[in-house]
Amino acid sequence: MKWNIDPSHSQIGFAVKHMMISTVRGSFKTFQGTIETDDQYRPTSIQVSIDASSVDTRDAQRDGHLRSADFFNAENSQQLLFSSTNIQQTGDQSYQIQGNLTINGITRPVTLKAETTSTGKDPWGNTRIAAEATATINREDWNITWNQALEFGGVLVGKDVKLNLEVQAIQVQDPVLS
Repeated sequence: MKWNIDPSHSQIGFAVKHMMISTVRGSFKTFQGTIETDDQYRPTSIQVSIDASSVDTRDAQRDGHLRSADFFNAENSQQLLFSSTNIQQTGDQSYQIQGNLTINGITRPVTLKAETTSTGKDPWGNTRIAAEATATINREDWNITWNQALEFGGVLVGKDVKLNLEVQAIQVQDPVLS
């Protein structure tokens, strides 16, 4: 079965330490993706494309810096991509999703821990499924190394970035053959 991610009911977010004392959170406004499942609704393939220029941390100046070559280089590398390579069930509705994450034209392996829900019908007759997934990556693995030393020691931006995906998807209906 094929599913399209519903961006109006999904969120792709991240969190990173700021000045080593607090956490800044952000998300991407524009993304799309597909999920394939077997007949028991177990995921078998996941593909996601994220518009790097849609980054939103609720601070226009910071968002502009994140779009620059110091971070996402959105002008030259417009899409962040994730493509699953292996999905293993680890519990009743728990999965370990291995895949390739491409940022700034650099592709590295990433492992997501995910929890799925059962399916449900929306008021318009569409079948939906949802999942939450998390991972922590080191941004320097994607050549995102910009930083600034702080006078009291430490750096402005942490290396570890926590990814949090809350995804709802709608089953793609096979066209009716007549």
